[in-house]
Amino acid sequence: MAAEKYYYATGRRKTSSARVFLKPGKGSVTINGKKASDYLRRMQSQMIVEQPFDLVSQVGKFDVNVTVEGGGESGQAGAIRHGITRALIAFNPDYKKSLYEAGYVTRDPRMVERKKYGLRGARRRGQFSKR
Repeated sequence: MAAEKYYYATGRRKTSSARVFLKPGKGSVTINGKKASDYLRRMQSQMIVEQPFDLVSQVGKFDVNVTVEGGGESGQAGAIRHGITRALIAFNPDYKKSLYEAGYVTRDPRMVERKKYGLRGARRRGQFSKR
C-alpha cells in the first residue's frame, strides 16, 4: 500500500509562521487541530485562506492540515495563505504564474515598527506646549 503524497510548505506574515500540509482529498481545512471556521472567527480571514484554491480552480480537491503560531488572526491567515500558495506550487509548478500575478507568492515584508525611546510609540510624540 503506497503512502499518501503530502505537499509541504511554510508561510509567513508579520510575526506568524504556518506549516502547511496539502493532501489530495475532500477539501477539509484543519488549523491547529480545529476546523478553519472554528479557528478563524472573521469571515475575511476564512476567505483569505481559500483564495489560492479559488484562483487555480482547486476548491475542495485538497485536505489542508496547518500548524500556525505567533501573531494575531490577520497575520496567521496571511501566513496560511502564503503556505498554501507555496504548497500548491510544489504540487503543480504551472500554478506559479497565476499565483504570482495575484500577489500570493511574495512574502509580505511589512512588520510592526519598533517603539523608539523618548516617544509614546513608534512615532507618537508627547503633546507640544508652546509655553
